[in-house]
Amino acid sequence: QVQLVESGGGLVQPGGSLRLSCAASGIIFSSYALRWYRQAPGKQRERVATILSSGTISYADSVKGRFTISRDNAKNTVYLQMNSLKPEDTAVYYCNARLTTLEYWGRGTQVTVSS
Repeated sequence: QVQLVESGGGLVQPGGSLRLSCAASGIIFSSYALRWYRQAPGKQRERVATILSSGTISYADSVKGRFTISRDNAKNTVYLQMNSLKPEDTAVYYCNARLTTLEYWGRGTQVTVSS
């Protein structure tokens, strides 16, 4: 049984930081491409960051220079370090693992950026 469980969300003031974690089980973690997505109220889900099994990383333009994705294959965990947070970063953040036609999602963690 595959599980992706996000944690680390919460309420933070503008300019603050949060680190999200996504712990995976039931998959060969090191083989999967891992992504963080987010969905704000009334908006479509958007990709935030990607880290491939090779370690190649890419980011959405809206978060470049502020967010950092990383993975620890020994712990089956992917992270998203979020710095200089803005109110427009408010969303539910989802972890995604994909390998060819296999794709799994976590249930999400809420991030709210507000003073």
